Amino acid sequence: MISFFRSGTNAIYSVGSIQPLENADVQKLTWLFSGAQLLSEKQLTGYFVGPRKEMITPWSTNAVEITQTMGIPGILRIEEFQIVASA
Repeated sequence: MISFFRSGTNAIYSVGSIQPLENADVQKLTWLFSGAQLLSEKQLTGYFVGPRKEMITPWSTNAVEITQTMGIPGILRIEEFQIVASA
């Protein structure tokens, strides 16, 4: 399952997890992402700059380790994308 969080700085955080996120986990992730809010959309449209889906970044590996330390179970991958005006 993939959940999206949007920050006020035009960043989108994509969170891949095994199961749906609990409310407490969403609150922890909101804090971790500096106030980014969970989006209700399951798929986003627009133009984004970020890593390819095949490449897990070192940033993602560190972010997942942080969520494990925070006690958030089942997070597989987190990636950050920047929203851009056009391709």
